[in-house]
Amino acid sequence: MKKVLTVILVAFIIIQFFPIDKTNPAPTPGMDFLKIKKVQPEIANLIKVSCYDCHSNETAYPWYSNIAPASWIMKNHIDEGRKELNFSTFAMYEQKRQVHKLQECIEMIERKEMPLDSYFLGHQNAKLSDEQRKILIDYFKREKTETERKMFY
Repeated sequence: MKKVLTVILVAFIIIQFFPIDKTNPAPTPGMDFLKIKKVQPEIANLIKVSCYDCHSNETAYPWYSNIAPASWIMKNHIDEGRKELNFSTFAMYEQKRQVHKLQECIEMIERKEMPLDSYFLGHQNAKLSDEQRKILIDYFKREKTETERKMFY
């Protein structure tokens, strides 16, 4: 038993020498969702707190992002989140893709799939109440309708 614990401890120490890259991509002025859509402060705050760490280039890495293997899992979530939807580069999406992403936001929030439950472990302020969910869903529906309208004019 002592040998097993020693091996686990040594392995844990060794993996700390393989940190994640915490460099956020360079800012993209004029491309950010909150800016191009001129989002009201209350709604912008909800989106920032609940979405931006994984779905933008503005990730704020918490203290535990320095500890492997948790850091590796976190980095994977962030990379996948940005790949799926990046609010920092939203203006670069063609309008059809913007509509699709807004629809996905609506569906994920309605099904309570976002934010991820694991995100709440270190971000209790990101947990959305039913009222906040409704506010975001209604907002994303309005933006989707507005974006669709612009596609045809």
